[in-house]
Amino acid sequence: QVQLVESGGGLVQAGGSLRLSCAASGRTFSPGAMGWFRQAPGKEREFVAAINWVGGSTYSADFVKGRFTISRDYAKNTVHLQMNTLKPEDTAVYYCAAVERKFVNSGSAYLRASYDYWGQGTQVTVSS
Repeated sequence: QVQLVESGGGLVQAGGSLRLSCAASGRTFSPGAMGWFRQAPGKEREFVAAINWVGGSTYSADFVKGRFTISRDYAKNTVHLQMNTLKPEDTAVYYCAAVERKFVNSGSAYLRASYDYWGQGTQVTVSS
């Protein structure tokens, strides 16, 4: 069984920064890709960013480009999401997602069905 554990959420003022982390644990896990989604109250879960484990190609939603950066720690099976210039509309529960031994691309990275494992989520609240 693979577990994804997110950390780093919290309360921050608009314009501030947070860094989310997601560590995979459990049985031997060989990620193909890991990513982040978010869900605001009353809204659908939406794609934020993803990264392929080999090669490091990244994909991100238009609304975070220039503000959020996804990266990976290859040795620790950990993915990070550096979030800068946060806005109140970024307030949401952020979920880590992972798929094993498969890559994502621009056509699949944003699809929830592309990922097999999900974390429990971490709350990010941005005050105005």
